[in-house]
Amino acid sequence: MSGTFEPRPGGGAAVALDEVEISILRSLVVQMLELIGPGDEPADGGDPLAALFAEGPSEPPADPALARLFPDAYGGPDRELGAEEEVEARAASAEFRRYTENDLRTRKREDALAVVRSLDALSSDAAASGPAADSVLLELDPRECTRWLGALNDLRLTIGTRLEVTDDEDGGELLRLPDSDPRKPMVLAYFWLGGLQESLVETLMT
Repeated sequence: MSGTFEPRPGGGAAVALDEVEISILRSLVVQMLELIGPGDEPADGGDPLAALFAEGPSEPPADPALARLFPDAYGGPDRELGAEEEVEARAASAEFRRYTENDLRTRKREDALAVVRSLDALSSDAAASGPAADSVLLELDPRECTRWLGALNDLRLTIGTRLEVTDDEDGGELLRLPDSDPRKPMVLAYFWLGGLQESLVETLMT
């Protein structure tokens, strides 16, 4: 799994992916969608204004991976706060979360769904190309690049949390795990996604 993004003529980015890479990436994104959960969009005949002003949760998620995707806006483990400051930070975080988490979940869900749709279209192209094709070219316009960048970042945060990779380490020691370790496939996926994300960022900055 060594494909990296490169600039497209006229804007956007492109990367060659084979059938296995498409399958792995789609599976990871679908699992993340299941973790994020379904949307709260109103059913047919529902009140869209009510959904617009609906309040979200005030407490952080119990799942560590979700808590990484939806962190507190104030305070946190990296800040040393006194008891009174901690209370104020928790109250401010709860208020901020109540009015922003639903929108943030929607955006992350839409980013992930955009990736799934792109991969499904790519799978169709691969099938049409026949079994002789080693890989197919995924081409993204600038808007799709932004969606992909958000989803790749969320995937790495989720997998990094499951692997207990902290902000102070790059997880390089995980690469030395034996192949028999059940975490090894996820470690390889973590670094592969990191390469994709880094190359996409560099492509968008050129």
